[in-house]
Amino acid sequence: MKIPRIHFNKTRIAPTPSGFLHVGNILSFSITAALARKHGAKILLRIDDLDRARVNLEYLTDIFDTLRFLEIPWDEGPQDTDDFESRFSQIHRMQLYNEALDQLVAGDFVFACTCSRKQMSETGSCTCSDKQIPLNTPEASWRLRTDNAATLQVKSYNDKIILTQLPAEMENFVVRKKDGFPAYQLTSVIDDLFYGVDLIVRGEDLWASTLAQIQVATVLEKQTFNDIVFYHHPLLLEADGKKLSKSAGSTSIRYLSQEGKSAEDVFMLISDLCSLPEKANNWQELAASILRKLS
Repeated sequence: MKIPRIHFNKTRIAPTPSGFLHVGNILSFSITAALARKHGAKILLRIDDLDRARVNLEYLTDIFDTLRFLEIPWDEGPQDTDDFESRFSQIHRMQLYNEALDQLVAGDFVFACTCSRKQMSETGSCTCSDKQIPLNTPEASWRLRTDNAATLQVKSYNDKIILTQLPAEMENFVVRKKDGFPAYQLTSVIDDLFYGVDLIVRGEDLWASTLAQIQVATVLEKQTFNDIVFYHHPLLLEADGKKLSKSAGSTSIRYLSQEGKSAEDVFMLISDLCSLPEKANNWQELAASILRKLS
C-alpha cells in the first residue's frame, strides 16, 4: 500500500456514549492510534453526544474506563466525564452547528420532512421534498436536497482520489433531527473542521456516511474538508456475519473485564476474530498485524 504523506496533523477516535464499547471499536481505535503515531498526528478523543435520548452516563464513563484499561492513547480531548461535560460536549458547539444549518436554510438546501419511521421503512424514501412544509413545523426533521448532487471526491489513504456518487441510501439525508438537534452527518463535518482533523479512520460500514459528509461540506463551501484523507477498514463481524452492535454483550470490553479478562486477553481475542497468524498483546501489535494483512 502506498503511503500518502509523511505527516498528518490530527486524527480522532469518536465513540458515542449510547452503548458499551466492544471489540470492534477497539480494532478501529487501535488502527487509528497506530496510523497517528506512524504519521506524527495527534489523537483527538471526540465523543458524539447529541443523541440525547440514548446518552447514558454509564456509557460515557465506560469510554474512559475502556481506553485506560487497554492503554489506548489520546492527546487531546476530555480526561474524564466531568471534563467532557464542562468543556467538550457537543452541546458547547451548538452555535457552530446552528450557523451551518442557517446557511443551508438561506441557500434553500433543506426541506422539512414529517415522514414517520413506519412510512420510511415501507416506502424506503421521503416524499416531502415538494410539499413545502414549513421548517418550523413541530416534529419535522430537515433533509438536505441531494437531487443535483455532483460527483464526489474522496481522498483515500492509498493516495488515490476516488470519484463516486452519493449512494441511494443517502438520498435527501437528515441534517436536523425531529428533536431539533443537528444530525450526525452535519455535526461530524463541523467538528472535524473545528478541531483541524485531516485523517479519518473508520469502518467500511461508514463509507456512505463519508460521502454524505463530503456532500454537506461541499454545499456549505467548506473546501478544507476535501483535503481530509480517509482510511476505511474491514469490520469485525458476529458469527452470523452481522455487524457487532453496541449492545454486543459478551464482546463488550466491560463484560470481558468483569469476567476477569486482562487487556492482553482482549487483544488476543481480537486477533483470533481477525484470523491473524500471530497473537497481539496490545494495540500496537494488533494494529501492526492488521495493517500488514491489509497492505
